[in-house]
Amino acid sequence: MLDYGQTEPPNGEFSAVSAGYLHACGLMTTGEVACWGRASFNRTNAPEGIFTQVSAGTTHSCALRESGAVECWGLNNFGQLDSPSGTFSQISAGAWHSCGLRESGAIECWGDDRHDQSNAPSGRYLAVSAGMRHTCTLSRAGTRCWGGQDDRLPELIAELAPTSATRTVADTSSGDESGSTPAPPTPTPTPTPTPTPTTTYTAVSAGGFHTCALRSTGTLDCWGNNANNRATPPTGSDFTALAAGNSHTCALRSSGAIVCWGFNGHSRTTAPSGSFTALGSSSEAGHTCAVASGGGVSCWGASGNGRTDTSTLTGTFTAVSAGGSHSCGLRSTGAVHCWGNSGNDRTAAQTGTFTAVSVGGSHSCALRSTGAIVCWGLNTNSQTDVTAGTYSAVSAGNAHTCGVTSAGAVVCWGSNANSQTAVVAGTYSAVSAGYAHTCGIKTDGTIACWGRDVEDQAPATRSP
Repeated sequence: MLDYGQTEPPNGEFSAVSAGYLHACGLMTTGEVACWGRASFNRTNAPEGIFTQVSAGTTHSCALRESGAVECWGLNNFGQLDSPSGTFSQISAGAWHSCGLRESGAIECWGDDRHDQSNAPSGRYLAVSAGMRHTCTLSRAGTRCWGGQDDRLPELIAELAPTSATRTVADTSSGDESGSTPAPPTPTPTPTPTPTPTTTYTAVSAGGFHTCALRSTGTLDCWGNNANNRATPPTGSDFTALAAGNSHTCALRSSGAIVCWGFNGHSRTTAPSGSFTALGSSSEAGHTCAVASGGGVSCWGASGNGRTDTSTLTGTFTAVSAGGSHSCGLRSTGAVHCWGNSGNDRTAAQTGTFTAVSVGGSHSCALRSTGAIVCWGLNTNSQTDVTAGTYSAVSAGNAHTCGVTSAGAVVCWGSNANSQTAVVAGTYSAVSAGYAHTCGIKTDGTIACWGRDVEDQAPATRSP
């Protein structure tokens, strides 16, 4: 065996690992990427920053930043490092090509296409795996592969085929640096979406690509993308509230303690000790904020733009919400106060008395005591163009907003790229706007979701 130290990982705690050809890369619990093994072509020179996924190929590697952007490094002889712009939800580095899963479920590949392995078919998919001369995808209809055939392709297809219990994706990324074709390694599983539960719910929170809900029994349920165990909630029947972020979730116990789970980049799941009464996050948030029993505010996680800096806050608060790069809180006086990134006036002071506040990706919304909703900040998708009416609740998503009217109807406005504003008919008591999907609790305690459902985060209405 050629030994370049590829079997000797560095010290530290990891949440994911990917083995390439003579090198390997791992995602540390801090969100940083570390690579080891053969260093030629700079394949082990991982970029700085916070990432959610990593994939090691033959002589290159790729990783997914928490923003959804792809970054690749190493040899670029076929353009395998030239990732397209935009955001992705999954990445896979092959021998000399790379592929990514778009948030819409579409597949894009780049790099070596001598065997049509980068000629991705159209459609909506759940996962992608780039091999040596071929690529495979997984959808609800089954498995589809394209590119050059090798002796193990039928075996790989069989291993990719979904069953009633699991979904797996083959990892065939290794290859010879000279261009010869050794046998691919044994496929490894990707995170399996958690099946949607059916029961009565009292609260729901739509995150980036997962959803969590609180049962009337005080237990938690989560479903959708389960990377970093973000859809695997803790056990217990003493929970009273929850807030889902982009890739993590936090919940409040009846004791006032907070517990968080999922991706721990920037220590976003390292909740402070103490007793709290409310907490808030959102689908674009890499941080969480909570209101302490005494009315003070604590925030933790990604701290850029001062979004977690509460040192200058005065007075007492009753509610708080964390967004993409800013935060807002509701004072006990009914006033709204925001801090963090002030771009597009998302933290601009608002006059009046409010009963609720919700922060989205780059905009903010609040519910006046009169039942009117006011929104401010970035408006590129009309997410701040409130539909007139009298409301009892408001929720700001990444680029859309939803409210529950006094009659129990849900009204949404803003981006509808994934049908996240195409409300499922019914009478509702609560709504939560996620990154590209929305979920609401109907008056009978069931949940209905609509919008992006590639990771099973937006199921249809569920009966108790």
